[in-house]
Amino acid sequence: MVIQPDSAGYWPSIVFDLAITALIFLSVASVFIVTLDLSVAVRGVLVGFEAIASIVFTIEYVLRIWTAPELDPERDPWLMRGRYVVSGMAIVDLLAILPFWLPMFLPGGMLGMRAFRLVRLLRIFKLNRYFDALAMVGCVVREKRRELVGSMLFVLVLMLVSSLLVYAAEHDAQPDAFRNAFSGLWWAVATLTTVGYGDIYPITPVGRILGALIALLGIGMVAIPTSILSSGFLEYMAKKREASKAAGGNQAPKLCPHCGKPILSQNNNSTV
Repeated sequence: MVIQPDSAGYWPSIVFDLAITALIFLSVASVFIVTLDLSVAVRGVLVGFEAIASIVFTIEYVLRIWTAPELDPERDPWLMRGRYVVSGMAIVDLLAILPFWLPMFLPGGMLGMRAFRLVRLLRIFKLNRYFDALAMVGCVVREKRRELVGSMLFVLVLMLVSSLLVYAAEHDAQPDAFRNAFSGLWWAVATLTTVGYGDIYPITPVGRILGALIALLGIGMVAIPTSILSSGFLEYMAKKREASKAAGGNQAPKLCPHCGKPILSQNNNSTV
């Protein structure tokens, strides 16, 4: 089989990878092109291309489920298929084809909305299988998820407290701008992220002092997730070099596109 990303020079797998990658790029490009003012003929071509791409991606999705046991032949085949179905990449594959198939089986309305069709943009995440850089981002986020969640929770608490404080300080002076705590929350988000849209801002002395403090805290708060990810990338690269040395070769081991762990292949020409 050739439908899993290749790392051993198996040419049928390389051709398959390149074809799917090109189809992903073209499919994502069509999502943008269809928003232009196009003739009926051009739109018809795009609709036909979308149908072909969706069918190809559907076949790929089914084949990946069926051949999932080849990633670990020692385990129960149906268990491996079940694990693949609930994996992140499988969910991306499913969401990428649903906008094409669901309108055929369910009534219109919600399914005919343009917003639902934009789910096709998720196909760009399918590139995670074919580019190490994208796979590395996913692995780092998974490894550092606890630290990232902790930092995000701290930022969330800070935003909630800031929104209530600025509402208390500015509501009497600007009842139209700071109507409630939710208006303060919008201001807190814009300030903590250092975006500063300027649509609402404090004018009282207390509010300005509070705004200055929150802006300074925002600089540090935004830097925390960035530093966590930076350290995660460095650790990932170090582990990858160690795994390559342990394998006794110059080439890094192939990583599973579903869990990010190294795959030990017994036969280079048996790429799934």
